[in-house]
Formats: sequence, C-alpha cells, structure tokens
Amino acid sequence: MKSNKRIIPKASFKLQNIIQRLKNESILYTEFLELLEKATDTMYENPELEFELLLSNGLPLEFDGDFVFLKTKNTLIEEQTFCIVDIETNGGSVKKGFQIIELGAVKYKNGQIIDKFESLVYAKEIPPYVQEVTKITPKMIEDAPRLENVLKEFKIFLEDDVFVAHDIKFDYTFISESFEKYNLGKLLNRKICSIDLAKRTIESERYGLSFLKELLNIEIENHHRAYYDALTTAIIFEKSLENIDSNKIKTVEDLIAFSKSDNVINSNQKKS
Repeated sequence: MKSNKRIIPKASFKLQNIIQRLKNESILYTEFLELLEKATDTMYENPELEFELLLSNGLPLEFDGDFVFLKTKNTLIEEQTFCIVDIETNGGSVKKGFQIIELGAVKYKNGQIIDKFESLVYAKEIPPYVQEVTKITPKMIEDAPRLENVLKEFKIFLEDDVFVAHDIKFDYTFISESFEKYNLGKLLNRKICSIDLAKRTIESERYGLSFLKELLNIEIENHHRAYYDALTTAIIFEKSLENIDSNKIKTVEDLIAFSKSDNVINSNQKKS
C-alpha cells in the first residue's frame, strides 16, 4: 500500500548558510574548508581556491589564529568604510541584454567622504526615455570606456567594503550580474539598503531619493546622474547614522540587522 506521507526534500547547503553562521561565531579554518566542500553553490572543488574566491568577491573574512571570522561582526560603525553606489542603465536587466551606462560611488568613513569613483560607460544605444531622465546622450558616451574595463576598475575600488545603495536590490544585483557576465566573479560584499535604513531612522511620507533630498535640504544637483546620486545617498546615510541608538547599534552587523528589523517609523508611508 502506497504511503500518503509527503516527502519533503532536504534543503541544500549553500554559502549563505556559512555566512549566516559567521554572523554569530568564528569558525575553525579546517572546518570552514569542510563546509565549503559541502556547499552546493561553490565554483571550485578545491576548498582553498574557493576560499580565495570568496575573498576576491568581497566577503570580508579575516583570520584570528586558526579561526575565520566575519570582519563586520566586530568592526565598529565608525571604523568601517562604506562604499555608497549608484548606477544609471539603459534598461532594467542584465539578463535581457541591458547594461550600465554610468557608475558612481563614494567611500564614506566616520563622517568623511574619503574617495570617489565616477565613469560614463560606452553603450551601443540609450533609449529616448533613459536620455530624458538621465540627460546622458549617445554623444556623451561614444568615447567612454567599455563596461568590462569600468567593472574591473570598480571591483578594485570596492574591495571588501560594505556596499550601500538607495534600492540595494537593483544596484547590487545589476552590478553582480554584470561582474558575472565578464567573468569577474560576483558580489559577496555585505550590504545595506539606505531606503530600509532611512525608514527606521528618518520620519518621512516617502523614501525615494528625490523626496528625501528635498526633505533634508540636500543641495546637490544633477539628479539621476550616478556620482551625484551616490553623493546624495551618502548624506542620507549619514543622517540615518546620526539617528540610530549608538548604545544598542555598535557594529556593522548590528547596523545591517537593524536596517532589516521591524522598527519602521511610519508603517503607513506612501510608496517612494
């Protein structure tokens, strides 16, 4: 007689499971390598090579004797470098053939902008509606560097800093998929969405970049240009940091967890 018992397949063990554990504790290096061998979404069979790949893809790992730990678990917010990023694209998805046409970023640490990255990117075409919004024309990018070169430079610039963007899902995913398209790995940097953080630290009806820019009297022009929007995001991010409870939120991982928490100021806010 056939059993009516439903068989539920076991969930596969992935890199994210290892990262989740690292948020709570250090892992002995030999055990860490064993876990990499178990993970089903690694690239290399050799765990030592996989470990090197994790580092090159921005996962902030460090050694303490024989143990591996996540740097952001112990790093204080004021000691962390945050890379605040914005992109302009000629469409919504890398998988549909669209690409970045401008990439801008600033590095922020303890109240200071300490570095910047800014580049237009060559593309065969820019749809009229994108030209209208961004004011980036085909003439402006005809002599711009190719995307692969810009991505290589940006990967070096980014290092293993915490990636911040105003709508992290779009920027982080688009850049990561662009990296993968050109065999540059993928993003594993720890990340924070400045919209999510703002919703927990700034009282506002909306949380779109232009609305917060006006609310906070941020006098930066050239909206919808990557570098200037990254700079605006940095100011919003700084304002959010000023409003957190520094007695409870001390480390970078504390901040990441808080940005995803239920502590939304206005649960009835309008869409951005």
